[in-house]
Amino acid sequence: MTAAQEKDALAERVRAWMAEDPDSEDRAELEMLFAGAENSERDRRELADRFADRLHFGTAGLRGAIAAGPNRMNRAVVRSTTAALCRWLAAHRPEAATAGVVVCCDARHRSPDLADEATAVLAGAGILVHRMADRQPTPLLAFAVRHLGAAAGVMITASHNPPADNGYKLYLGDGAQIVPPVDAEIERLIGAPAQLSPVRLGALDGSLVRHCGPEVARSYVAAVLEQVPGGRRIGRPAKVVYTPLHGVAGALCLEVVSAAGYPEPAIVPAQALPDPDFPTVAFPNPEEPGALDLAFALAREEGADLVIANDPDGDRMAVAVPDSSTEGGWRRLSGDEVGVLLGDFVIARTAGPDRLVAASIVSSTMLEKIAQAAGVRFVATLTGFKWIVRAPDAVPGGRFIFGYEEALGYAVNTVVRDKDGVSAALAFLDLFRQLEERGSSVLERLDELSALHGVHLTRQLSVRSGDPVSLMASLRADPPEAIAGEELVGVLDLSQGAVWQPGLPPLPPADVLCYKLASGSRLIVRPSGTEAKLKSYLEVLAPTSAGLAEARLQCGAEMSRLEQAAWQLLGGER
Repeated sequence: MTAAQEKDALAERVRAWMAEDPDSEDRAELEMLFAGAENSERDRRELADRFADRLHFGTAGLRGAIAAGPNRMNRAVVRSTTAALCRWLAAHRPEAATAGVVVCCDARHRSPDLADEATAVLAGAGILVHRMADRQPTPLLAFAVRHLGAAAGVMITASHNPPADNGYKLYLGDGAQIVPPVDAEIERLIGAPAQLSPVRLGALDGSLVRHCGPEVARSYVAAVLEQVPGGRRIGRPAKVVYTPLHGVAGALCLEVVSAAGYPEPAIVPAQALPDPDFPTVAFPNPEEPGALDLAFALAREEGADLVIANDPDGDRMAVAVPDSSTEGGWRRLSGDEVGVLLGDFVIARTAGPDRLVAASIVSSTMLEKIAQAAGVRFVATLTGFKWIVRAPDAVPGGRFIFGYEEALGYAVNTVVRDKDGVSAALAFLDLFRQLEERGSSVLERLDELSALHGVHLTRQLSVRSGDPVSLMASLRADPPEAIAGEELVGVLDLSQGAVWQPGLPPLPPADVLCYKLASGSRLIVRPSGTEAKLKSYLEVLAPTSAGLAEARLQCGAEMSRLEQAAWQLLGGER
């Protein structure tokens, strides 16, 4: 196709979309961009990108920048996606008309408008909508789906993405996010732009829209208190600093903490209320450097024992503890460190041969060793909680008690079939208190676990890429013979699915490569499901026969070599 033909084809796509776009502001935005593209190369590239594709279901639903066009988040995309959901439900879940679909949103830009759009489309299709109040955390939506007996749930959120983004998470009646083949089936039902205007819309105040009140949150709190394995909450209360990072989890988290009998934590004032601009952080993700700086400052001022943070939609949790060897006196624990601490905590406070714990394949392998020592089944899953909560499918009769992924996601019970940063916060408070009662600490317990199971040092590296899928293809076409000067003892390619654990079913196909080194170290590479980047996950191991200090020095040196090799392999710059 010539340049002129490409220009004409793009113009045709833009005009067709504008003719059907239900939002006047989005149409005006496209009209300005379309006009500017005649003379501006920047506008031409932007317009071409917006129409190069449409948003697809990734690791956690649809996510993209809030703007007009099929490759962005807007009312038209929500309308077409929800109309496809309605058609899928009619074919596969006919009970949805009476069981209903739960719709909720966080506090991001345009979230209420997008939730209204989803509500109107569902009601227009004759489907009952359980509309939750705006500005609620994702775990509450996931809970509400099963609590209300709904056939599905829609959550408008982009979790911890940048302020300019929004997204669309989709749950089915089991309370878990959709997985293949459902995502592909729904995507195939998404029509062309010309099919938008015939979509019937229901009234937001009509008989098919039932507004949920605080009773759902009260039921969630009661369920969490019943299942979180805390035991007696006595003794000196910890001095805790808490931040919801300008997100929507604050009220629910404080309600859970209070109902459990803990005093209210000190809340970072500048981050206490929802704010879609996230003005005090460069990136609204508690994993990012600097995100907890205000919390650390308040913790030093308060003489706190513990810092707890949720991400903006409340499904993740970060923890930091005092550490005099760290600059600033506070150390944020890695997701793997929190994961093994909580996993060990839950295992120790549950019983039964049917217990099962799970972690994503990119998480530390220490939880598997803890589980094996306790006689508990362990299942490794693909990345994403939509897979972690389905771990019992691989072990008939297995009873899920805990799951985690290194990206600060934890399920400490079965109240929510997704990661839940609110109930995880309560569980960590209980863990902290019980360690303190026996004269121990979080860092000492990490030392004990390392002494028992070996030092496991993990790290994640990300490389920005305009085409991460092609980069993965090049790694397959030209595989390395060695990494960090070490012989590879195995390369596992999950593109066609593969057995990860002997005796368990193979993992589903995924764009993942795992390199295993002779020393026991490993490097896993995959494209991000929500951003234009390639992610790599590194783990190095060392026995503690010569002592913890020596093992950690050994791991640190090995990690430095592996990091450098990973940057070179992926074509990144340090």
